[in-house]
Amino acid sequence: MRTILVLMCLAFTGGMALASPATPVIHQVTASDQGLAVNCYIIEGQRGLVVVDSALTISDSKALRKHVDALKKPLQAILVTHGHPDHYNGVLDLLDGKKVPVFATAAVAKVIRDYDAAKEKQWKPVFGVEWPSKRAFPDHEVKDAEKLTFGDLTFVAHALGPAESYADSYWELVGADRAAFIGDEVMNGSHAYTNDGHTAEWLKNLDRLERELAGVKHIYPGHGPAGGAAMFGWERQYLVAYRAAVNALRGHNDHLTDEQKATLVAKMKAAYPTATNEFMIALGADTVAAELARAK
Repeated sequence: MRTILVLMCLAFTGGMALASPATPVIHQVTASDQGLAVNCYIIEGQRGLVVVDSALTISDSKALRKHVDALKKPLQAILVTHGHPDHYNGVLDLLDGKKVPVFATAAVAKVIRDYDAAKEKQWKPVFGVEWPSKRAFPDHEVKDAEKLTFGDLTFVAHALGPAESYADSYWELVGADRAAFIGDEVMNGSHAYTNDGHTAEWLKNLDRLERELAGVKHIYPGHGPAGGAAMFGWERQYLVAYRAAVNALRGHNDHLTDEQKATLVAKMKAAYPTATNEFMIALGADTVAAELARAK
């Protein structure tokens, strides 16, 4: 599979894709640092496009829309991996007033509906005018293992349950050369968002993904560069280290003090000096401490 890696939305200068690719072309569009460098994927078939996930901020969402328009093929569908706003906030800009179906598993669609207002309350003060006032939700729910075909592009939905978010999934592009879009099951090179409190389930999901995607060379994460199955080991190592550090600091408590959080941040930054999104280290500390306390 030929892969075009577009590293920054705002750096895009024009489309170079073939008009009628013999095999799907995957365009990785990575948002700005302000937009948490979230990855969006445009899968280009012979006659149309499918997009997996979208962007967080208004600016990055509009830039993603420009990528889609530059390919000069109809957008046939949008697939959403999970219910965090950096992956669905930009769906409305992708739709651009057109009737394009937005697919997610039933669990992911429910999480988006149930938590969108709370996410806006939490994050709009942080992102200010870059937070979209209106957002579009999935309007087509799919079952686990359900297959969807759009022209020459066929995807299979795989429900994963709670892990990085309250309900995760991944989308498999089937064909001679398989690919998988795994959302934030891996945040390749980024500190993990652990604030939803399902790190034990997340670790189990990584084991499952290693089995199910063994031999798949083209795996596309929600953050960081695409690659192969080795990224599952990276994420597992990170989560094990994070959980161990939180557990050592919390003692018998279900939360960390501010001083303990500062220690945690220093420890994780030292262990992963090049990882991005450092604010996530302290953000999930109390949630993971409570998760570990319940497990005892």
